[in-house]
Parts: sequence; structure tokens; C-alpha cells
Amino acid sequence: MDLDLILGKLKTGEQQLVQKLLLEYNKENSQCFLFSVQQREQRKQLGEVVIQYLSRDLQPSCQTICLLTVRILSRDKQGLEPFINHSAMQTLARYAGVEYMEEREMRCGPDADSVVEALKALCNIVYNSSVAQEVAVQLRLIHGLARRLRLSNEIKFCHDSKFFDLRLLFLLTALQTDARRQLAEELRGVSLLTDALESTLALKWADMHEVMTDCRMDVLPKEETDRVMEILKTLFNITFDIGRREVDEEDAALYRHLAAILRHCLLVKSDGEEQTEELHGHTVNLLLNLPLMCLDVLLTPKVEQGSVEYMGMNMDTVEVLLHFLDRRLDRGTKLRETLTPVLNLLTESSRVHRETRKFLRQKVLPPLRDVKNRPEVGNALRNKLVRLMTHVDMDVKHCAAEFLFVLCKENVSRFVKYTGYGNAAGLLAARGLLAGGCGDGQYSAEEDTDTEEYKEAKAKINPVTGRVEEKQPNPMDGMTEDQKEHEAMKLVDMFNKLSREQIIQPMGMTADGRLAPLEKSTQRMVQEQQFSNFDSDSD
Repeated sequence: MDLDLILGKLKTGEQQLVQKLLLEYNKENSQCFLFSVQQREQRKQLGEVVIQYLSRDLQPSCQTICLLTVRILSRDKQGLEPFINHSAMQTLARYAGVEYMEEREMRCGPDADSVVEALKALCNIVYNSSVAQEVAVQLRLIHGLARRLRLSNEIKFCHDSKFFDLRLLFLLTALQTDARRQLAEELRGVSLLTDALESTLALKWADMHEVMTDCRMDVLPKEETDRVMEILKTLFNITFDIGRREVDEEDAALYRHLAAILRHCLLVKSDGEEQTEELHGHTVNLLLNLPLMCLDVLLTPKVEQGSVEYMGMNMDTVEVLLHFLDRRLDRGTKLRETLTPVLNLLTESSRVHRETRKFLRQKVLPPLRDVKNRPEVGNALRNKLVRLMTHVDMDVKHCAAEFLFVLCKENVSRFVKYTGYGNAAGLLAARGLLAGGCGDGQYSAEEDTDTEEYKEAKAKINPVTGRVEEKQPNPMDGMTEDQKEHEAMKLVDMFNKLSREQIIQPMGMTADGRLAPLEKSTQRMVQEQQFSNFDSDSD
């Protein structure tokens, strides 16, 4: 379509004609996400004229069409200049109903369709431009969005309006630290968003920290699920550092209340398995941010018919997290992003909650009976996690090993028993436990959980592979002493060559159980021997 024609008519100000031309332009470009360089300057001119045109007194239908044009044009990252200045952003904020105003009373709100289109345009602009993000902070759009969030419980906004309010809030807090600070500190964002989460889920409370959750209830509708996930993502942005600082009693009560709502989020299902898993994923991410002392509410609800009970505690949430972990292990893609949060959550929960650790150990590390296969072979949860202990991604490798180590009460011999020394060596070396012993965790006394099958085979188990190995023939049988010495010298020469060319660095274990270059370890041993000889000479 001829953009010069549209530009000329926009300057005349004839609303009906402008509306007709822009409507046609929007239809032609509604699915367009790639723009040619040749028309970029014309599109920039169109954006500037449309923004100026929006400052006039327009009919609602004309407002919506102009804003839709802005949304289409804002998809082009290279053509955002007309929209990222202070005046243009303020105009769009006014149409979106998120303009910051000192006075308490709201102005007469724009048309609902115009609000949605303006919010969508702002989302595009903020996402694609760091300049726009800074302007949004200067305009204090966070305050306008917070005001709309409070009003959404009183005024029946449409789903799209609520959703894009939350989407814009998420984008600003994800991309701008100042926006996070404004929401978290100036506007008490955790409390505000917790109320929004409770309202969206339409919760009913059975007790102070127990939501009435009926697992047989209808699934959470898609629209509500979408809004809940935006709230969870924004809460994650403003709570990521909570675990690293102390919280007072008032904040602890707020986080316990939030944790109770998140428990409900883990137990409900959404419309479809993928959306349910996505909801649970965002819930897990947020739970990991909360202070560990506040996660006790995950286990406090009363045990009822159909609940998973262990040691008198309600383990429904832990069971859901375990199934969630198993599904993501089977998926096998993007393991760092998908697995490490739930592994870290289960690990830290097991450290501080004895009941959680014992329940998880029963599920993940049941009494050992299979002593013929390697620990990493099989489809049980233990096998899948042990396989991760040699993964190329260090974060995944560490998280899987740490989880199993905590389930073993940080006891080295038990850890090696379930994983094999070869798989366990990485974590043990990092912790200085290659010589054995226990970690720093505080756990109850050990109990004997060895099965009869394990006790019978224990003496035959290869500690490196973690299974009973078939006896292999001695390769030196039939060799003369000279042949054996010749083979030994060949092996020494091979190691020397690898060491000289720095292909490998021989390592030894120090007295404190840590690895060190072999030269240093040998030098220390020689020094100790020299002192020993000196003492004997002096005698």
C-alpha cells in the first residue's frame, strides 16, 4: 500500500478517511514481522505522524486503529525512533491507562480495545528498546500498572487488559533494575502481587496456611493460568535476592502466605499437560527464592483421604515435585534451565526438613538390591540422576550430585554405595572428601538400611563401578619377570611423555583429602621423610 498516500491524508486530519486507510494498511501488515530496509524511513515517518495524530480528540474506533498501527510498526527493532521518546511513551501510557498521576482519582479511562492495543504496543517497544525501558522508569509506569492491578479486583477489566498489564509489568521488572526496586520497595510489590495471585485463583482458605484444594476440581482455565504465570514471573524478578538476606517476622508471615498459595499452584492442573508443566515450572522457580524457613507450610496441611502421608506429614507437594523432576529428566533437553531449579529446591528442602529428606530418600534411593548393574544403568530415578553426575554441564552435574549427597546425609561411604566411586569422585574432590568422612550437614544418627542382597554381595562389589564385576583374567599370567618389568617401564614412559607434553597432569591426594599436582604431593612426602630420617639420626 502507498505509504505516501496515508501520510498525506493523516496530515489533513480527516478521521474517517484516515481510519479507512489505516484499517487497510493494518490488514495487509497484521501478520508481518519482517520489514524491508527500503521502506524503513517511510514507516518511521508514519509512526511519527500516527503518534502526533493520537494527541487529538479521536473517536474510540479511530484510536484503536491508530494504536494497532503503532503495534505493527513497533515490531521492527530498527524503526522504533518515533516511539521511544518521552512524549510518545507518555501518549501510549495515557491510552493504556498506566500514566503516572500524583492525584489519587483516575481520569476517565480510554476505550477497552484502545487500552489493550496500547499495552501491546508498549510491550513491543519496551522489549525491543533499552532506551524505552529507561523512559518507562522515568515516567514511573510501574506506579500506573500497580494502580491498575489494585483496581482490577474492583473493576471488571477484560482478560486481555489484565494479561497485558501483567506482561508489561513483567518485562519492566525483568529488564530494568530500577523498575524492580520501585515495585519491590516503593509499592510493596510482593504483597500487591500476592493479593493479585490470590484473587486470580479465587482461593478459599481452610486454615491460616492451608488453601482448600480439591484435586478433583475442574482444571484452571487457560486465561487464569496465563495471568497466574505472569504474576509468578514478576514475583520471581522482585524476590530473587530474598534468600540472601534476613527477613523480619512481618515479611516471614507474608512469604509463608505466598508459599501456601504456591502449594496450591503445584496441586492444580491447567488446560493441557504442557501448560500445567509450565505453571509448575514457574512455581518451582519462585519457591526457590523464598526463605527456606517459610517452606514448612508445604508440609503442614492436614492429611486427608487421598493425600500422600509419610511420618504423619502431608507429602502431596513433594510427590508432585518428584513427578515433575522425573518428567523433566525424561525430556532431556535444556537441562540447566529445566532441571537445576527443581533439583536445588528439593536439595535445600531436604537439608532443613527431615521428613522431606526421608521421604525423598525412600523414593529416590530405596534399599539397594540390584548389585549386578552399574548405578547409572536403568530407568529408575536413581539411575537417571547418577547419569547426570557425569554430564558435560557443570551446573547440572553439581546439582544432581549434591541432591543425592544430601539424601545420603552427606555420608561418603553411603554416597559411594549408591553411585559408585567413579561417579562420586567429582563432588568428593570438590569438597575434599576423597579420603572419606562426612560433609558439614547436621543429620540424625545413621541407621542400618542394607538389604540381605547387598550384604551378601558387598565384598564382591567394585567400589569404582558400584556393581559386582566378573572376575577378569590376570593379563600378566604366563609372563616372565623380565617381561613384566618391560611392560611396567613402557607404562612409565607413556605417562612421562603425556606429562612432559602437558597432556595430563598427574595428581595426588593431600593429607586433607584434596587433589594436588603430584609433584607437590611427592615433594611434601619427601620432606616428611627427611624430617623423619633426621629424627632417627639424632637418636
